[in-house]
Amino acid sequence: QSCHRPAGQRAGPEPGSGGLPEGVEYIPTRKRGKNPMKPVGVAWYSLYARTRLGYLFYQRQVKKARERYPHGHSVPQPCCFPGMKILPIPVLSNNYSYLVIDTGSSRAAVVDPSDPLAVQAAIEEEGVMLEAIFCTHKHWDHSGGNAALCQKHSSCKVYGSALDAIPQLTNPLTDREKVSVGCLTFEALATPGHTVGHMVYVLDGEPFGSPPCLFSGDLLFLAGCGRPFEGSPETMLASLDVAVGLGEDTLLWPGHEYALECLTFASLLELDNSALEQKLQWAVQQRQDKRSTCPSTLGEEQTYNPFLRTHRPELQEALGLWQDGGEDPDAFRARVLKEVRRRKDLYQAT
Repeated sequence: QSCHRPAGQRAGPEPGSGGLPEGVEYIPTRKRGKNPMKPVGVAWYSLYARTRLGYLFYQRQVKKARERYPHGHSVPQPCCFPGMKILPIPVLSNNYSYLVIDTGSSRAAVVDPSDPLAVQAAIEEEGVMLEAIFCTHKHWDHSGGNAALCQKHSSCKVYGSALDAIPQLTNPLTDREKVSVGCLTFEALATPGHTVGHMVYVLDGEPFGSPPCLFSGDLLFLAGCGRPFEGSPETMLASLDVAVGLGEDTLLWPGHEYALECLTFASLLELDNSALEQKLQWAVQQRQDKRSTCPSTLGEEQTYNPFLRTHRPELQEALGLWQDGGEDPDAFRARVLKEVRRRKDLYQAT
């Protein structure tokens, strides 16, 4: 596998659409791949997130994904900078885990190890020592590999929020807390909404001549964002604003390969957005070749991701929403976000 520096590709189109009852979520999948959260209502979410049924369901999903995608759902495209390497690991039907390596010391961390076999294979191929697991949140498709990897790597520590029931958690983190793995420095940012304890991790790229790297879990996807299962639109908006505040050159490494579905949905909202049209065209070609669509940049995302464009008059007008006299600007943006989310949840049915 050769390393590449992320290009500033812009992107392009493929159909896919839908509509589901109120309170039921569609989380898009690549082609017909199974997704452990589709469709999900309040009762099912409660069972998935809080009982052993969720773990059994996750195990079933892992088994099916290994059979269907023995080499992963996408072709891995490592990203290298002097002294540092990021290896996306395609797992389940559309998830990504990330192996982040300090190449000088061969010490490594993994973000959201969904499938421990796939992650362990990458560790062995790279010849590195796993020192840390960073979990963005408790859902099994992001944390299901923790136990097996900790058994294999006895000194490995598991980091995440104490507010989420993260399996094997050894080192609870608070907002803005930093962790070093070799020369790698990760900063944890509290981003509640998808779950109450959701966290994202920002890798400081400066020592390696790299932009900052955001491992966003289910907060932010290419052209999309996660559903606020355990938070309000206001909570999710505040968390998205935290991500945007990291800067336009920040590389976005999301938890799922949802690019085509999210871009196609976004194109129905903003018909005359040229950046969106170009990104969609690019993404179609990437996915036809089974190549990953990550990373993008936060600067790019603000040109086409509707969940980051709640302040844009063209999106507000497309949704038929106007700010009420005296309405707080952030309250209005939360109302816009809620409407985009509602439409996204209904999108897949037709």
